Amino acid sequence: MFPTSTNMADTKTTSYKVVLPFYAYGACSFLVATILLLFSLSTVNTHYFTPHNLAIVHSMALGWGTMMILGASHQLVPVMIEGKLYSNTLAYLSFAFAAVGIPVLVYGFYTFNMGHFTQCAGLFIVFSIICYLINLAASMLKSKNENVHAYFVLTAVLWLLITVILGVLMLYNFSYNVLPKTSLDYLPLHAHIGIVGWFLLLVIGVGSRLIPMFLISKYSNNQQLWWIYGLINGGLLFFIAAFLLALPNMCLLIPLIAIAISIVLFGNFCYKSYQARIRKKVDEQMKISLLSVLIMCLPILFLLIIIIGLVVTNSGNMNFLISYGFVIFFGWITAIILGMTFKTLPFIIWNRTYHRLAGKSKTPNPKDLFSESIFKWMAVFYLLGFVLFIVGIVFSIVLLVQIASFLLVICSLLYNCNIVKLFMHTSKIIL
Repeated sequence: MFPTSTNMADTKTTSYKVVLPFYAYGACSFLVATILLLFSLSTVNTHYFTPHNLAIVHSMALGWGTMMILGASHQLVPVMIEGKLYSNTLAYLSFAFAAVGIPVLVYGFYTFNMGHFTQCAGLFIVFSIICYLINLAASMLKSKNENVHAYFVLTAVLWLLITVILGVLMLYNFSYNVLPKTSLDYLPLHAHIGIVGWFLLLVIGVGSRLIPMFLISKYSNNQQLWWIYGLINGGLLFFIAAFLLALPNMCLLIPLIAIAISIVLFGNFCYKSYQARIRKKVDEQMKISLLSVLIMCLPILFLLIIIIGLVVTNSGNMNFLISYGFVIFFGWITAIILGMTFKTLPFIIWNRTYHRLAGKSKTPNPKDLFSESIFKWMAVFYLLGFVLFIVGIVFSIVLLVQIASFLLVICSLLYNCNIVKLFMHTSKIIL
């Protein structure tokens, strides 16, 4: 079970000084991405390969999703492997390289300047992932505790490294023709290695541990998780082979089916965890996290429509292509982060502030360190913005897209308000 306020001090957790910068950076990136979206509506539904869309996607994928995941995993992986993080220095280096590289890369995309600064920014992100991968692998080897969830995370980071290396090659390809084809030709490969190999594998690996923990459920099924692991990696390897061998578009249904089955199995895992929960009342944070599992089905639906379009007309519907990307980055990735942030970060802040007082004085519960009302309003604005944006893009209703973008900005502001409230929390002993 995840450490509670009474035993947090006894667990092998990573120093808050390592973890908190990632959370702060991710929160700011989420706000920046929603603002970029609001001010890029004139081009957002024209084509996915436009400067503003590239900037928004990489703000969400790297600044928001990846930085939040890296921060949380520095804290959670030691819990999974029942050991300590190998090196705080490598964690700091991972943050520093990414923190410098991401904004420069995003600015390069926004201005469509793929010159030396943007290329160097890409290399910085590669260095960041290498530092994290070494730290993670060394931590696992040192603990010698085999864990299916840890294998999910380690494999996901390997896919992330492949994703960012390919991305850097695509950057250099604008100037030096280092790849056989244009960078646009490699965009589907780059995107799906990142989406499936990094985000999907990581979210399922970590989610299959955290969801039963926070539901206080005793359900576990490692065999099912290994099946999911094999289906995701097998489907992704087939997709890469189909891309490199230029197989017919109909063949893309094979990896799609494999990924769809893995998501159904994960949904079944979460449902059985929910059924076996000890605490019957489910808090708002877990509701948002569980909703993200349902949202995972939407990209499969959009991708099926896109593949059918490719088979029938040899071209994809741009509205569905834009919606597909939006559902992934502003949908299930954002939903699970919004929920899990306020299940994990309060424990980290509590541990920073109260771990020496555990058992000596009465202290607040971790859930009392942030505003529940702000969280609920954030969730409302998020869900409204998400649904309205999808409807607006699919049916080309500009007004809905504008309203939705504004609602998402409000959501990110409320999210940041709660993050600031947590960061600013000081000791409050209850008498």
